[in-house]
Amino acid sequence: MDTGIENLNIPEVLLSLCIATMNRGTLIGETLDSILSQSEPSIEIIILDGASKDNTQEVVASYTAKYSNIRYLREDKASGVDIDFDKAVMAARGQYCWLLGDDDLLKPGAIRRVLDACVQGHDLVIVNAEVRSADLTELLTPKRLEFENDLIYPPEESDRLLKETGSHLTFIGAVIMRRALWLARDRQRYYGTEFVHVGVIFQAPLKGTTLVVAKPLISIRYGNAHWSERAFEIWMFKWPQLIWSFASINENARFAVSPSEPWRNIKNLLLYRAFGSYNSKAFRRLIRPKVKVLDSIVPWAISLLPGMIVNLAAVGFFLLLKPHLKGILKDLFSSPFWIGNLVGKR
Repeated sequence: MDTGIENLNIPEVLLSLCIATMNRGTLIGETLDSILSQSEPSIEIIILDGASKDNTQEVVASYTAKYSNIRYLREDKASGVDIDFDKAVMAARGQYCWLLGDDDLLKPGAIRRVLDACVQGHDLVIVNAEVRSADLTELLTPKRLEFENDLIYPPEESDRLLKETGSHLTFIGAVIMRRALWLARDRQRYYGTEFVHVGVIFQAPLKGTTLVVAKPLISIRYGNAHWSERAFEIWMFKWPQLIWSFASINENARFAVSPSEPWRNIKNLLLYRAFGSYNSKAFRRLIRPKVKVLDSIVPWAISLLPGMIVNLAAVGFFLLLKPHLKGILKDLFSSPFWIGNLVGKR
């Protein structure tokens, strides 16, 4: 991999914004615009492209031609998001690294706020975020963390840190970490989990403090991926397995973030069936090997339920009883089982 670093007199970098991307040529320009509109001399942007097959390289080239603080590193083959983020951090020069998605937008003043946090010397900074629709026109969640004020967690409060921020940390753009600390920790163990950053943070207590910034600094572009079988595997298996691998964290804190086997909950299976991501193939591959024959009957039956009927029932339930959960409703409406999508295919 070409690091793009030459023997030049390069100014010291405090913050590296590390973006792992793949096939986001239609979106990454907006992300870069949101960063560059508030750029400062002490930042750099690292873009690690996991072998995109679209026009990502051409889009980024139009920015590198104008901005000297952007480095574009392209892989020959896809290695996965965990490896790509790790490589981006390894290539960075900043004292701190902000791990950013390739389709999310920084809100005005975000970089200055994070730079101010970095000079305070925390090991880890977690920033709040708002959630918007894919086209950014609709605000779905004003704040993922319901904190009114900034909080500082000392190293001995890892349990509380996970309990209070763990669900938010499924969003990698929330994380700014001291680069030396990242490199000193085991990352390879978490390749393939989809959440390498969470593994790096909680594999052992941090030595320094963690700052949580209460004000949302990022607009998340809410995707519609819960319909994929991969999403079912991530949220029902990979995410809980990761959380429950942190032996140094107490069970109450881990359970607050995720049950150890959420796929055993019938409600979860029904919801993912309504999304379109749980089916007989997922049952055979992920659940059947883990249960006895009698215990497999209900999960098997749910995997065969008519998707459109389950989807309509779920839409009615959330519209009537939990309309504030706009993200779930978005996923239900994007499901291949949603009647509007079925009609549109005809």
